[in-house]
Amino acid sequence: MAGKPVRPVNAIDQTRRMLSLVTYLRERPGARIEDVARAFGITEDELVSDLDVLPMCGTSFRGGDLLDIDTDGERIWWHNPAALGAEAAEPLRLAADEATALLVAARAVATLPGLRESDRQALLRATAKVETAAGEAAGASSRLSVTFESEGGVFADVDRAIAERRRLWIRYYSPARDEVTEREIDPIRLVSVGHTYVEAWCRRSEARRTFRLDRVAEIRILDEPSAPPEIELRDLSEGLVQPAAEDPEVVVEVGPGGRWVAEYYPHDSADELPDGGLRITLRTPDPASLKRLALRLGRDGRIVEPRELADSARQAAREALAAYDGVEAAG
Repeated sequence: MAGKPVRPVNAIDQTRRMLSLVTYLRERPGARIEDVARAFGITEDELVSDLDVLPMCGTSFRGGDLLDIDTDGERIWWHNPAALGAEAAEPLRLAADEATALLVAARAVATLPGLRESDRQALLRATAKVETAAGEAAGASSRLSVTFESEGGVFADVDRAIAERRRLWIRYYSPARDEVTEREIDPIRLVSVGHTYVEAWCRRSEARRTFRLDRVAEIRILDEPSAPPEIELRDLSEGLVQPAAEDPEVVVEVGPGGRWVAEYYPHDSADELPDGGLRITLRTPDPASLKRLALRLGRDGRIVEPRELADSARQAAREALAAYDGVEAAG
């Protein structure tokens, strides 16, 4: 299905859309997928993704309380709309452990840097109501606290920048090059594929780039508006990088210090080696580009196959070493 030009989207926007979707579908039994997608300004794939989540929502996790919504590929059917009707409404009763978990989580989220002030105030008001309703059960929550790691703050800043359509300045660490770079980016969307990433238009490279949040060393929201060019959303369900089946196969063996390669590069397999390293099989349209990886790894890894590439990488390493020795001698 063809993609649409990218719109800034974040988790809060998606939640609001899904809440509106519930009301919309309740009033329109058997609505056509293409009509609903057009009404909400999203692709049919995005709508189907929302529909996959809705059956996990409801007034409780007891049988019959979850939303029974499905689709036959053309129309959307809601089989138990009464689950949210007035006749199904019951006072919400939280057990002591549920109240404690909810309050601790709410207070932690309220401390996130970058959270919009209106959202923070709404969360604090809701927290106060839960405390009142929970009574003595809320006492334990005051003795517990949660601190988010730095990625939480980065996530909040990126989420805010997307919502407010503002540019970001970041300092970003690239393990493949072992360097930290500064760049300005126009964030497009947050995605989760094993880790959480921001897909953005990078003003340094003037191209679409994807940045992993836990590798952002520093971040600032700028006053400049975010204005990424109109580009199509990529399907990232199979990973950020998706080599073609016909791409040449490369085998790399790394020691314990090079295990990050399996995390950074999409691969077909990663087999454990006796020394704690990995034998990694991957595909790439340009095997020669991996010579830089071999130089970066040094003693922590080597290219095994194809033989021509392995020989070329060894030659490049010898030339680099000779150049280094020449500089040392001149000094």
